[in-house]
Amino acid sequence: MAITQQIQSIVNSAISDLFPQLDGPANFQINQTKPEFEGDYTVVLFGLTKPLRQKPEELGEKLGQYLVTQNGGFFTAYNVIKGFLNLTIADSYWNTLLEEHYYNPSYGKAVPNDQKVMVEYASPNTNKPLHLGHLRNIFLGWSIAEILKTAGYEVVKSCIVNDRGIHICKSMIAWLRYSNGETPGLVGQKGDHFVGDYYVKFNDAYKAEVESLMAEGKTKEQAEKEATIMQAAQQMLVDWEAGKPEVIDLWKQMNGWVYDGFAATYDAIGADFDITYYESNTYLLGKKIVQEGLEKGVFYKKDDGSVWIDLTADGLDEKLVQRKDGTSVYITQDIGLAQQKYQEYGMDQSIYVVGDEQNYHFKVLKLIAEKLQLPKADGIYHLSYGMVELPTGKMKSREGTVVDADDLVAEMIAIAEVNTKALGKVDDFSDIELSELYNTIGLGALKFYLLRVDPQKKMIFNPEESIDIHGFTGPFIQYTHARIKSILRKETPSDASDWMNEPLLPLEKSMLVNLEQFPTVIEQAATEHNPSAVAGYVFKLAQLFNSFYTQHQISRAETPAKKELRLRIAVMTAHVLSAGMGMLGIRVPEKM
Repeated sequence: MAITQQIQSIVNSAISDLFPQLDGPANFQINQTKPEFEGDYTVVLFGLTKPLRQKPEELGEKLGQYLVTQNGGFFTAYNVIKGFLNLTIADSYWNTLLEEHYYNPSYGKAVPNDQKVMVEYASPNTNKPLHLGHLRNIFLGWSIAEILKTAGYEVVKSCIVNDRGIHICKSMIAWLRYSNGETPGLVGQKGDHFVGDYYVKFNDAYKAEVESLMAEGKTKEQAEKEATIMQAAQQMLVDWEAGKPEVIDLWKQMNGWVYDGFAATYDAIGADFDITYYESNTYLLGKKIVQEGLEKGVFYKKDDGSVWIDLTADGLDEKLVQRKDGTSVYITQDIGLAQQKYQEYGMDQSIYVVGDEQNYHFKVLKLIAEKLQLPKADGIYHLSYGMVELPTGKMKSREGTVVDADDLVAEMIAIAEVNTKALGKVDDFSDIELSELYNTIGLGALKFYLLRVDPQKKMIFNPEESIDIHGFTGPFIQYTHARIKSILRKETPSDASDWMNEPLLPLEKSMLVNLEQFPTVIEQAATEHNPSAVAGYVFKLAQLFNSFYTQHQISRAETPAKKELRLRIAVMTAHVLSAGMGMLGIRVPEKM
Protein backbone atom coordinates (compact mmCIF):
# COMPACT_ATOMS: atom_id res chain seq x y z
CA MET A 1 0.00 0.00 0.00
CA ALA A 2 1.32 3.44 -0.96
CA ILE A 3 2.13 5.67 1.97
CA THR A 4 -0.51 8.21 0.93
CA GLN A 5 -3.13 5.47 1.19
CA GLN A 6 -1.78 4.46 4.61
CA ILE A 7 -1.95 8.05 5.82
CA GLN A 8 -5.48 8.38 4.40
CA SER A 9 -6.58 5.30 6.34
CA ILE A 10 -4.89 6.38 9.60
CA VAL A 11 -6.31 9.91 9.40
CA ASN A 12 -9.80 8.56 8.65
CA SER A 13 -9.62 6.38 11.76
CA ALA A 14 -8.37 9.29 13.86
CA ILE A 15 -11.21 11.56 12.67
CA SER A 16 -13.75 8.83 13.50
CA ASP A 17 -12.29 8.51 17.00
CA LEU A 18 -12.07 12.24 17.65
CA PHE A 19 -15.33 13.28 15.98
CA PRO A 20 -17.85 10.43 16.13
CA GLN A 21 -20.61 12.92 15.30
CA LEU A 22 -19.31 13.23 11.71
CA ASP A 23 -22.00 11.96 9.36
CA GLY A 24 -20.51 10.42 6.19
CA PRO A 25 -16.93 10.05 4.94
CA ALA A 26 -14.26 12.57 5.88
CA ASN A 27 -13.34 14.97 3.08
CA PHE A 28 -9.62 15.75 2.96
CA GLN A 29 -6.60 15.52 0.69
CA ILE A 30 -3.09 14.18 1.24
CA ASN A 31 -0.22 15.98 -0.53
CA GLN A 32 3.53 15.85 -0.26
CA THR A 33 4.67 18.65 2.03
CA LYS A 34 6.10 21.64 0.19
CA PRO A 35 9.91 21.97 0.50
CA GLU A 36 9.68 25.24 2.40
CA PHE A 37 7.80 23.62 5.28
CA GLU A 38 8.83 20.96 7.79
CA GLY A 39 7.21 17.59 7.28
CA ASP A 40 6.80 14.77 4.76
CA TYR A 41 3.07 14.74 3.96
CA THR A 42 0.32 17.31 4.45
CA VAL A 43 -3.33 16.82 5.34
CA VAL A 44 -5.45 19.56 3.74
CA LEU A 45 -8.15 20.28 6.32
CA PHE A 46 -10.47 22.83 4.68
CA GLY A 47 -13.02 20.21 3.62
CA LEU A 48 -13.45 19.15 7.27
CA THR A 49 -13.84 22.48 9.01
CA LYS A 50 -17.52 23.05 8.16
CA PRO A 51 -18.91 19.55 8.91
CA LEU A 52 -16.85 19.34 12.11
CA ARG A 53 -17.53 22.98 13.09
CA GLN A 54 -13.85 23.47 13.86
CA LYS A 55 -11.45 26.27 13.01
CA PRO A 56 -8.62 24.99 10.76
CA GLU A 57 -5.86 25.65 13.30
CA GLU A 58 -7.79 24.05 16.17
CA LEU A 59 -8.68 21.02 14.07
CA GLY A 60 -5.06 20.67 12.96
CA GLU A 61 -3.77 20.76 16.54
CA LYS A 62 -6.26 18.16 17.77
CA LEU A 63 -5.65 15.84 14.85
CA GLY A 64 -1.87 16.29 14.83
CA GLN A 65 -1.48 15.60 18.54
CA TYR A 66 -3.69 12.52 18.28
CA LEU A 67 -1.80 11.13 15.28
CA VAL A 68 1.63 11.57 16.90
CA THR A 69 0.62 10.04 20.24
CA GLN A 70 -1.72 7.23 19.14
CA ASN A 71 -0.09 5.52 16.18
CA GLY A 72 2.88 3.61 17.56
CA GLY A 73 5.49 6.09 16.46
CA PHE A 74 4.49 6.13 12.75
CA PHE A 75 4.27 9.92 12.95
CA THR A 76 7.02 11.63 14.92
CA ALA A 77 6.09 15.31 14.61
CA TYR A 78 3.51 17.69 13.24
CA ASN A 79 2.97 21.37 12.63
CA VAL A 80 -0.06 23.35 11.56
CA ILE A 81 0.02 26.23 9.10
CA LYS A 82 -3.49 27.63 8.61
CA GLY A 83 -5.54 24.79 7.12
CA PHE A 84 -2.58 22.47 6.48
CA LEU A 85 -1.43 19.75 8.88
CA ASN A 86 2.16 18.80 8.07
CA LEU A 87 3.18 15.35 9.32
CA THR A 88 6.65 13.85 9.72
CA ILE A 89 6.94 10.09 9.13
CA ALA A 90 9.29 8.07 11.34
CA ASP A 91 12.72 7.31 9.84
CA SER A 92 12.14 3.65 10.59
CA TYR A 93 9.40 3.54 7.93
CA TRP A 94 11.73 4.84 5.23
CA ASN A 95 14.62 2.61 6.28
CA THR A 96 12.37 -0.45 6.22
CA LEU A 97 11.13 0.51 2.76
CA LEU A 98 14.73 0.75 1.57
CA GLU A 99 15.78 -2.55 3.07
CA GLU A 100 12.80 -4.37 1.57
CA HIS A 101 13.11 -2.98 -1.96
CA TYR A 102 16.59 -1.64 -2.74
CA TYR A 103 17.76 -4.90 -4.33
CA ASN A 104 14.54 -5.51 -6.31
CA PRO A 105 14.78 -4.53 -10.03
CA SER A 106 11.03 -5.22 -10.34
CA TYR A 107 10.08 -2.70 -7.66
CA GLY A 108 6.95 -0.88 -8.79
CA LYS A 109 5.58 -3.74 -10.88
CA ALA A 110 1.99 -4.59 -9.94
CA VAL A 111 0.46 -8.04 -9.70
CA PRO A 112 -1.78 -9.12 -12.63
CA ASN A 113 -5.23 -7.52 -12.41
CA ASP A 114 -7.05 -9.82 -14.88
CA GLN A 115 -7.71 -6.90 -17.25
CA LYS A 116 -6.78 -7.14 -20.93
CA VAL A 117 -6.01 -4.08 -23.07
CA MET A 118 -5.28 -3.68 -26.77
CA VAL A 119 -3.17 -0.68 -27.77
CA GLU A 120 -3.30 0.24 -31.46
CA TYR A 121 -0.58 2.55 -32.75
CA ALA A 122 1.57 3.47 -35.75
CA SER A 123 -1.22 3.26 -38.41
CA PRO A 124 1.11 4.02 -41.34
CA ASN A 125 0.15 4.53 -44.98
CA THR A 126 1.98 2.46 -47.57
CA ASN A 127 2.57 5.43 -49.87
CA LYS A 128 5.36 6.99 -47.81
CA PRO A 129 8.00 6.28 -45.17
CA LEU A 130 7.50 6.90 -41.47
CA HIS A 131 8.10 10.47 -40.33
CA LEU A 132 8.47 12.48 -37.12
CA GLY A 133 4.72 12.47 -36.49
CA HIS A 134 4.69 8.67 -36.71
CA LEU A 135 7.52 8.54 -34.19
CA ARG A 136 5.50 10.39 -31.56
CA ASN A 137 2.60 8.02 -32.24
CA ILE A 138 4.75 4.88 -32.07
CA PHE A 139 6.65 5.95 -28.96
CA LEU A 140 3.40 6.87 -27.19
CA GLY A 141 1.71 3.60 -28.11
CA TRP A 142 4.67 1.39 -27.25
CA SER A 143 5.28 3.22 -23.98
CA ILE A 144 1.70 3.17 -22.74
CA ALA A 145 1.57 -0.55 -23.56
CA GLU A 146 4.66 -1.15 -21.40
CA ILE A 147 3.31 1.05 -18.60
CA LEU A 148 0.04 -0.88 -18.61
CA LYS A 149 1.96 -4.18 -18.49
CA THR A 150 3.90 -2.94 -15.48
CA ALA A 151 0.65 -1.82 -13.85
CA GLY A 152 -0.69 -5.38 -14.06
CA TYR A 153 -2.62 -5.43 -17.33
CA GLU A 154 -2.35 -8.07 -20.05
CA VAL A 155 -1.53 -6.08 -23.18
CA VAL A 156 -1.85 -6.75 -26.90
CA LYS A 157 0.02 -4.36 -29.21
CA SER A 158 -1.69 -3.89 -32.57
CA CYS A 159 -1.23 -1.92 -35.77
CA ILE A 160 -3.60 -1.10 -38.61
CA VAL A 161 -1.83 -0.51 -41.93
CA ASN A 162 -3.59 1.78 -44.40
CA ASP A 163 -2.57 -0.18 -47.49
CA ARG A 164 -5.34 0.68 -49.96
CA GLY A 165 -7.07 3.73 -51.38
CA ILE A 166 -6.42 6.62 -53.72
CA HIS A 167 -3.15 7.65 -52.01
CA ILE A 168 -1.67 4.21 -52.69
CA CYS A 169 -2.81 4.34 -56.31
CA LYS A 170 -1.08 7.70 -56.76
CA SER A 171 2.30 6.12 -55.97
CA MET A 172 1.51 3.20 -58.27
CA ILE A 173 0.59 5.42 -61.23
CA ALA A 174 3.71 7.55 -60.75
CA TRP A 175 5.90 4.42 -60.68
CA LEU A 176 4.34 3.13 -63.89
CA ARG A 177 4.90 6.47 -65.62
CA TYR A 178 8.33 7.50 -64.37
CA SER A 179 10.31 4.54 -62.97
CA ASN A 180 11.52 2.84 -66.14
CA GLY A 181 11.24 -0.39 -64.17
CA GLU A 182 13.52 0.69 -61.30
CA THR A 183 13.21 -1.10 -57.97
CA PRO A 184 14.57 -0.34 -54.48
CA GLY A 185 17.18 -3.05 -54.94
CA LEU A 186 18.40 -1.64 -58.26
CA VAL A 187 18.84 1.91 -56.91
CA GLY A 188 20.01 0.90 -53.41
CA GLN A 189 17.17 2.65 -51.56
CA LYS A 190 14.90 1.58 -48.68
CA GLY A 191 11.58 0.46 -50.10
CA ASP A 192 9.41 2.88 -48.15
CA HIS A 193 11.56 5.82 -49.24
CA PHE A 194 11.51 4.58 -52.82
CA VAL A 195 7.70 4.41 -52.95
CA GLY A 196 7.37 7.69 -51.05
CA ASP A 197 9.43 9.46 -53.70
CA TYR A 198 6.89 8.39 -56.33
CA TYR A 199 4.04 9.75 -54.19
CA VAL A 200 5.80 13.13 -54.25
CA LYS A 201 6.41 12.75 -58.03
CA PHE A 202 2.69 12.16 -58.53
CA ASN A 203 1.74 15.33 -56.70
CA ASP A 204 4.39 17.36 -58.54
CA ALA A 205 3.09 16.06 -61.88
CA TYR A 206 -0.54 16.62 -60.86
CA LYS A 207 0.18 20.18 -59.78
CA ALA A 208 2.00 20.90 -63.06
CA GLU A 209 -0.85 19.44 -65.13
CA VAL A 210 -3.46 21.47 -63.25
CA GLU A 211 -1.45 24.65 -63.80
CA SER A 212 -1.11 23.82 -67.51
CA LEU A 213 -4.86 23.28 -67.90
CA MET A 214 -5.60 26.51 -66.06
CA ALA A 215 -3.22 28.32 -68.43
CA GLU A 216 -5.40 27.00 -71.26
CA GLY A 217 -8.41 28.73 -69.72
CA LYS A 218 -9.85 26.02 -67.49
CA THR A 219 -11.07 26.89 -64.02
CA LYS A 220 -9.13 25.38 -61.12
CA GLU A 221 -12.04 23.03 -60.40
CA GLN A 222 -12.20 21.91 -64.03
CA ALA A 223 -8.43 21.47 -64.21
CA GLU A 224 -8.31 19.32 -61.09
CA LYS A 225 -11.12 17.14 -62.42
CA GLU A 226 -9.69 16.76 -65.93
CA ALA A 227 -6.02 16.18 -65.03
CA THR A 228 -5.22 12.87 -66.71
CA ILE A 229 -2.84 11.68 -64.01
CA MET A 230 -5.56 11.98 -61.35
CA GLN A 231 -8.07 10.27 -63.60
CA ALA A 232 -5.59 7.42 -64.02
CA ALA A 233 -5.20 7.06 -60.25
CA GLN A 234 -8.98 7.04 -59.78
CA GLN A 235 -9.37 4.39 -62.46
CA MET A 236 -6.65 2.31 -60.81
CA LEU A 237 -8.61 2.37 -57.55
CA VAL A 238 -11.68 1.09 -59.41
CA ASP A 239 -9.54 -1.63 -61.02
CA TRP A 240 -8.09 -2.57 -57.64
CA GLU A 241 -11.52 -2.95 -56.08
CA ALA A 242 -12.53 -5.04 -59.11
CA GLY A 243 -9.50 -7.29 -58.50
CA LYS A 244 -7.80 -6.63 -61.84
CA PRO A 245 -4.79 -9.02 -61.74
CA GLU A 246 -2.06 -6.69 -63.04
CA VAL A 247 -3.16 -3.95 -60.62
CA ILE A 248 -3.24 -6.35 -57.67
CA ASP A 249 0.21 -7.69 -58.58
CA LEU A 250 1.72 -4.19 -58.75
CA TRP A 251 -0.03 -3.25 -55.49
CA LYS A 252 1.42 -6.28 -53.72
CA GLN A 253 4.89 -5.62 -55.13
CA MET A 254 5.01 -1.97 -54.10
CA ASN A 255 3.47 -2.60 -50.67
CA GLY A 256 6.04 -5.36 -50.17
CA TRP A 257 8.83 -2.83 -50.75
CA VAL A 258 7.25 -0.54 -48.17
CA TYR A 259 6.81 -3.30 -45.57
CA ASP A 260 10.50 -4.17 -45.83
CA GLY A 261 11.32 -0.53 -45.19
CA PHE A 262 8.90 -0.27 -42.26
CA ALA A 263 10.36 -3.41 -40.69
CA ALA A 264 13.88 -1.95 -40.80
CA THR A 265 12.68 1.27 -39.14
CA TYR A 266 10.69 -0.56 -36.46
CA ASP A 267 13.75 -2.68 -35.68
CA ALA A 268 15.98 0.39 -35.44
CA ILE A 269 13.67 2.22 -32.99
CA GLY A 270 12.67 -0.84 -30.95
CA ALA A 271 8.98 -0.97 -31.93
CA ASP A 272 6.99 -4.18 -32.16
CA PHE A 273 3.41 -5.44 -32.57
CA ASP A 274 1.61 -8.60 -31.56
CA ILE A 275 -0.90 -8.35 -34.41
CA THR A 276 -1.03 -6.30 -37.60
CA TYR A 277 -4.31 -5.58 -39.39
CA TYR A 278 -4.48 -4.40 -43.01
CA GLU A 279 -7.12 -2.05 -44.34
CA SER A 280 -7.35 -4.15 -47.51
CA ASN A 281 -8.68 -6.97 -45.32
CA THR A 282 -10.87 -4.81 -43.06
CA TYR A 283 -12.43 -2.14 -45.28
CA LEU A 284 -15.51 -4.26 -45.95
CA LEU A 285 -16.01 -5.14 -42.30
CA GLY A 286 -18.96 -3.55 -40.61
CA LYS A 287 -21.45 -3.80 -43.49
CA LYS A 288 -23.21 -6.69 -41.76
CA ILE A 289 -23.27 -4.71 -38.51
CA VAL A 290 -24.79 -1.74 -40.37
CA GLN A 291 -27.60 -3.99 -41.60
CA GLU A 292 -28.18 -5.27 -38.06
CA GLY A 293 -28.19 -1.67 -36.83
CA LEU A 294 -30.86 -0.78 -39.40
CA GLU A 295 -33.03 -3.61 -38.12
CA LYS A 296 -32.56 -2.41 -34.53
CA GLY A 297 -33.35 1.18 -35.44
CA VAL A 298 -29.91 2.45 -34.51
CA PHE A 299 -29.33 3.55 -38.12
CA TYR A 300 -31.75 4.90 -40.71
CA LYS A 301 -31.79 4.94 -44.51
CA LYS A 302 -32.27 8.08 -46.56
CA ASP A 303 -34.24 8.22 -49.80
CA ASP A 304 -31.08 7.84 -51.87
CA GLY A 305 -30.26 4.56 -50.10
CA SER A 306 -27.40 5.85 -47.94
CA VAL A 307 -27.36 4.80 -44.27
CA TRP A 308 -26.88 7.27 -41.42
CA ILE A 309 -27.00 7.63 -37.66
CA ASP A 310 -28.44 10.69 -35.93
CA LEU A 311 -26.20 11.76 -33.04
CA THR A 312 -27.63 15.26 -32.57
CA ALA A 313 -29.13 14.27 -29.21
CA ASP A 314 -25.58 13.41 -28.11
CA GLY A 315 -24.26 16.84 -29.06
CA LEU A 316 -22.82 15.72 -32.42
CA ASP A 317 -24.51 15.52 -35.83
CA GLU A 318 -25.70 13.04 -38.42
CA LYS A 319 -23.02 10.59 -39.56
CA LEU A 320 -22.87 8.57 -42.78
CA VAL A 321 -22.11 4.87 -42.14
CA GLN A 322 -22.73 3.47 -45.64
CA ARG A 323 -22.83 5.20 -49.04
CA LYS A 324 -25.87 5.05 -51.32
CA ASP A 325 -24.04 2.56 -53.57
CA GLY A 326 -23.61 0.20 -50.61
CA THR A 327 -19.88 0.83 -50.12
CA SER A 328 -18.42 1.33 -46.67
CA VAL A 329 -16.74 4.41 -45.21
CA TYR A 330 -13.99 4.61 -42.61
CA ILE A 331 -16.34 4.49 -39.64
CA THR A 332 -17.99 1.33 -41.06
CA GLN A 333 -14.61 -0.38 -41.20
CA ASP A 334 -13.74 0.74 -37.67
CA ILE A 335 -17.03 -0.58 -36.28
CA GLY A 336 -16.38 -3.96 -37.85
CA LEU A 337 -12.75 -4.09 -36.77
CA ALA A 338 -13.71 -3.15 -33.20
CA GLN A 339 -15.97 -6.19 -33.09
CA GLN A 340 -13.34 -8.43 -34.71
CA LYS A 341 -10.69 -7.35 -32.20
CA TYR A 342 -12.95 -8.25 -29.32
CA GLN A 343 -13.89 -11.61 -30.86
CA GLU A 344 -10.20 -12.45 -31.31
CA TYR A 345 -8.78 -11.09 -28.03
CA GLY A 346 -11.66 -10.39 -25.63
CA MET A 347 -10.04 -7.23 -24.28
CA ASP A 348 -11.64 -5.03 -21.65
CA GLN A 349 -10.24 -1.83 -23.13
CA SER A 350 -9.24 -0.85 -26.66
CA ILE A 351 -6.88 2.13 -26.87
CA TYR A 352 -6.43 3.94 -30.19
CA VAL A 353 -3.31 6.11 -30.39
CA VAL A 354 -4.31 8.63 -33.05
CA GLY A 355 -3.69 12.36 -33.53
CA ASP A 356 -6.14 14.91 -32.19
CA GLU A 357 -7.44 15.75 -35.69
CA GLN A 358 -9.46 12.53 -35.31
CA ASN A 359 -11.11 13.43 -31.97
CA TYR A 360 -14.55 13.69 -33.57
CA HIS A 361 -14.17 10.38 -35.40
CA PHE A 362 -13.48 8.46 -32.20
CA LYS A 363 -16.30 10.14 -30.30
CA VAL A 364 -18.59 8.90 -33.07
CA LEU A 365 -17.05 5.41 -33.08
CA LYS A 366 -17.54 4.96 -29.34
CA LEU A 367 -21.11 6.29 -29.42
CA ILE A 368 -22.08 4.01 -32.31
CA ALA A 369 -20.47 0.98 -30.65
CA GLU A 370 -22.38 1.73 -27.43
CA LYS A 371 -25.70 2.18 -29.25
CA LEU A 372 -25.11 -1.09 -31.10
CA GLN A 373 -24.29 -2.69 -27.73
CA LEU A 374 -21.02 -4.10 -29.05
CA PRO A 375 -19.10 -5.95 -26.31
CA LYS A 376 -16.89 -3.66 -24.17
CA ALA A 377 -17.90 -0.59 -26.18
CA ASP A 378 -17.38 1.50 -23.05
CA GLY A 379 -13.73 0.40 -23.13
CA ILE A 380 -13.00 2.25 -26.38
CA TYR A 381 -10.49 4.99 -25.57
CA HIS A 382 -8.91 7.50 -27.92
CA LEU A 383 -5.41 8.39 -26.74
CA SER A 384 -5.42 11.71 -28.55
CA TYR A 385 -2.14 13.53 -29.03
CA GLY A 386 -1.04 16.84 -30.49
CA MET A 387 0.92 17.15 -33.68
CA VAL A 388 4.69 17.53 -33.75
CA GLU A 389 5.75 20.62 -35.60
CA LEU A 390 9.06 22.04 -36.71
CA PRO A 391 10.31 25.53 -35.88
CA THR A 392 9.36 26.32 -39.50
CA GLY A 393 5.79 25.04 -39.15
CA LYS A 394 3.73 21.99 -40.09
CA MET A 395 5.04 19.09 -42.18
CA LYS A 396 3.42 18.18 -45.52
CA SER A 397 3.97 14.73 -47.02
CA ARG A 398 2.81 15.59 -50.53
CA GLU A 399 5.31 18.45 -50.71
CA GLY A 400 8.15 16.33 -49.38
CA THR A 401 8.67 18.60 -46.35
CA VAL A 402 8.30 15.98 -43.62
CA VAL A 403 11.11 15.04 -41.26
CA ASP A 404 11.84 11.47 -42.24
CA ALA A 405 12.05 9.04 -39.31
CA ASP A 406 15.14 7.23 -40.58
CA ASP A 407 16.97 10.47 -41.29
CA LEU A 408 16.05 11.85 -37.88
CA VAL A 409 17.24 8.74 -36.04
CA ALA A 410 20.54 8.87 -37.96
CA GLU A 411 20.89 12.57 -37.16
CA MET A 412 20.27 12.00 -33.44
CA ILE A 413 22.89 9.24 -33.32
CA ALA A 414 25.37 11.49 -35.15
CA ILE A 415 24.74 14.33 -32.67
CA ALA A 416 25.22 11.87 -29.80
CA GLU A 417 28.57 10.85 -31.27
CA VAL A 418 29.78 14.45 -31.62
CA ASN A 419 28.65 15.43 -28.12
CA THR A 420 30.08 12.30 -26.51
CA LYS A 421 33.46 12.72 -28.18
CA ALA A 422 33.53 16.36 -27.06
CA LEU A 423 33.24 15.25 -23.43
CA GLY A 424 36.32 13.05 -23.88
CA LYS A 425 35.35 10.33 -21.40
CA VAL A 426 35.13 7.28 -23.68
CA ASP A 427 38.74 6.61 -24.59
CA ASP A 428 38.56 3.10 -23.10
CA PHE A 429 35.48 2.10 -25.13
CA SER A 430 35.80 -0.35 -28.02
CA ASP A 431 34.36 0.58 -31.42
CA ILE A 432 31.41 -1.75 -30.83
CA GLU A 433 30.77 -0.22 -27.40
CA LEU A 434 30.95 3.29 -28.85
CA SER A 435 28.50 2.46 -31.62
CA GLU A 436 26.10 1.01 -29.06
CA LEU A 437 26.51 4.04 -26.79
CA TYR A 438 25.83 6.56 -29.56
CA ASN A 439 22.71 4.62 -30.56
CA THR A 440 21.52 4.42 -26.93
CA ILE A 441 22.03 8.14 -26.31
CA GLY A 442 20.63 9.32 -29.65
CA LEU A 443 17.49 7.19 -29.54
CA GLY A 444 17.06 7.88 -25.82
CA ALA A 445 17.16 11.61 -26.46
CA LEU A 446 14.61 11.36 -29.26
CA LYS A 447 12.16 9.16 -27.34
CA PHE A 448 12.38 11.12 -24.10
CA TYR A 449 11.86 14.46 -25.85
CA LEU A 450 8.73 13.19 -27.58
CA LEU A 451 7.36 11.49 -24.44
CA ARG A 452 8.14 14.12 -21.81
CA VAL A 453 5.27 16.31 -23.06
CA ASP A 454 1.66 15.57 -22.11
CA PRO A 455 0.26 13.69 -25.15
CA GLN A 456 -2.61 16.13 -25.55
CA LYS A 457 -0.27 19.06 -26.16
CA LYS A 458 1.23 19.81 -29.54
CA MET A 459 4.97 20.30 -29.54
CA ILE A 460 7.90 21.66 -31.52
CA PHE A 461 10.83 19.30 -31.95
CA ASN A 462 14.36 20.63 -31.45
CA PRO A 463 17.07 17.95 -31.96
CA GLU A 464 19.89 19.91 -30.30
CA GLU A 465 17.84 20.71 -27.21
CA SER A 466 16.68 17.10 -26.90
CA ILE A 467 20.21 15.79 -26.46
CA ASP A 468 21.54 18.41 -24.01
CA ILE A 469 23.08 16.43 -21.16
CA HIS A 470 22.26 19.21 -18.67
CA GLY A 471 18.60 19.71 -19.56
CA PHE A 472 15.23 18.01 -19.12
CA THR A 473 16.42 15.22 -21.40
CA GLY A 474 16.98 11.51 -21.75
CA PRO A 475 20.80 11.86 -21.82
CA PHE A 476 20.73 13.65 -18.43
CA ILE A 477 18.95 10.65 -16.87
CA GLN A 478 21.17 8.19 -18.72
CA TYR A 479 24.24 10.01 -17.43
CA THR A 480 22.89 9.89 -13.87
CA HIS A 481 22.34 6.14 -14.15
CA ALA A 482 25.86 5.63 -15.52
CA ARG A 483 27.21 7.77 -12.67
CA ILE A 484 25.49 5.55 -10.10
CA LYS A 485 26.80 2.42 -11.79
CA SER A 486 30.31 3.85 -11.65
CA ILE A 487 29.92 4.33 -7.89
CA LEU A 488 28.62 0.78 -7.45
CA ARG A 489 31.44 -0.76 -9.48
CA LYS A 490 33.78 0.44 -6.73
CA GLU A 491 31.65 -0.58 -3.77
CA THR A 492 28.35 -2.35 -3.09
CA PRO A 493 26.19 -2.78 0.05
CA SER A 494 27.24 -5.38 2.60
CA ASP A 495 25.08 -7.50 4.90
CA ALA A 496 25.35 -4.96 7.72
CA SER A 497 22.10 -3.89 9.35
CA ASP A 498 23.17 -1.23 11.86
CA TRP A 499 22.50 1.47 9.24
CA MET A 500 18.77 1.03 9.86
CA ASN A 501 19.10 2.90 13.15
CA GLU A 502 20.72 5.91 11.50
CA PRO A 503 18.71 9.15 11.62
CA LEU A 504 18.03 10.37 8.10
CA LEU A 505 19.40 13.65 6.83
CA PRO A 506 16.99 15.78 4.74
CA LEU A 507 18.30 14.74 1.31
CA GLU A 508 18.50 11.08 2.33
CA LYS A 509 14.87 11.21 3.36
CA SER A 510 13.91 13.11 0.20
CA MET A 511 15.44 10.33 -1.89
CA LEU A 512 13.43 7.69 -0.05
CA VAL A 513 10.21 9.72 -0.19
CA ASN A 514 10.57 10.00 -3.97
CA LEU A 515 11.54 6.35 -4.45
CA GLU A 516 8.46 5.30 -2.50
CA GLN A 517 6.26 7.14 -5.01
CA PHE A 518 7.37 5.08 -8.03
CA PRO A 519 4.53 2.49 -7.91
CA THR A 520 1.99 5.32 -7.54
CA VAL A 521 3.46 7.14 -10.55
CA ILE A 522 3.16 3.97 -12.65
CA GLU A 523 -0.47 3.57 -11.58
CA GLN A 524 -1.15 7.23 -12.39
CA ALA A 525 0.49 6.98 -15.83
CA ALA A 526 -1.52 3.83 -16.61
CA THR A 527 -4.81 5.35 -15.46
CA GLU A 528 -4.22 8.61 -17.34
CA HIS A 529 -2.60 6.92 -20.37
CA ASN A 530 0.21 9.41 -19.97
CA PRO A 531 3.89 8.42 -20.30
CA SER A 532 4.94 11.99 -19.49
CA ALA A 533 4.12 11.24 -15.84
CA VAL A 534 6.89 8.62 -15.83
CA ALA A 535 9.26 10.89 -17.79
CA GLY A 536 8.78 13.74 -15.34
CA TYR A 537 9.23 11.45 -12.36
CA VAL A 538 12.50 9.85 -13.50
CA PHE A 539 13.92 13.26 -14.40
CA LYS A 540 13.06 14.65 -10.96
CA LEU A 541 14.57 11.56 -9.32
CA ALA A 542 17.79 11.94 -11.33
CA GLN A 543 17.98 15.61 -10.39
CA LEU A 544 17.48 14.78 -6.73
CA PHE A 545 20.12 12.05 -6.78
CA ASN A 546 22.68 14.42 -8.24
CA SER A 547 21.94 16.94 -5.46
CA PHE A 548 22.10 14.15 -2.88
CA TYR A 549 25.43 12.83 -4.20
CA THR A 550 26.94 16.30 -4.42
CA GLN A 551 26.12 17.02 -0.78
CA HIS A 552 26.69 13.58 0.74
CA GLN A 553 29.78 11.48 0.16
CA ILE A 554 29.25 7.76 -0.27
CA SER A 555 32.73 6.23 -0.40
CA ARG A 556 33.93 8.62 2.33
CA ALA A 557 30.75 8.80 4.38
CA GLU A 558 30.90 9.99 7.99
CA THR A 559 30.34 6.47 9.35
CA PRO A 560 30.22 2.92 7.94
CA ALA A 561 26.49 2.88 8.68
CA LYS A 562 25.94 6.02 6.59
CA LYS A 563 27.89 4.47 3.73
CA GLU A 564 25.64 1.38 3.83
CA LEU A 565 22.53 3.54 3.84
CA ARG A 566 23.69 5.62 0.88
CA LEU A 567 24.87 2.63 -1.13
CA ARG A 568 21.41 1.13 -0.80
CA ILE A 569 19.85 4.40 -1.90
CA ALA A 570 22.15 4.36 -4.94
CA VAL A 571 21.24 0.77 -5.84
CA MET A 572 17.50 1.41 -5.55
CA THR A 573 17.75 4.64 -7.53
CA ALA A 574 19.57 2.87 -10.37
CA HIS A 575 16.87 0.19 -10.47
CA VAL A 576 14.07 2.75 -10.58
CA LEU A 577 15.74 4.91 -13.23
CA SER A 578 16.31 1.83 -15.37
CA ALA A 579 12.74 0.58 -14.94
CA GLY A 580 11.21 4.01 -15.52
CA MET A 581 13.23 4.66 -18.65
CA GLY A 582 12.54 1.10 -19.81
CA MET A 583 8.81 1.83 -19.82
CA LEU A 584 9.59 4.72 -22.18
CA GLY A 585 11.54 2.37 -24.46
CA ILE A 586 14.87 3.91 -23.44
CA ARG A 587 17.99 1.98 -22.48
CA VAL A 588 20.28 3.30 -19.75
CA PRO A 589 24.03 2.66 -20.17
CA GLU A 590 26.30 1.19 -17.51
CA LYS A 591 28.90 3.79 -18.39
CA MET A 592 29.17 6.85 -20.61
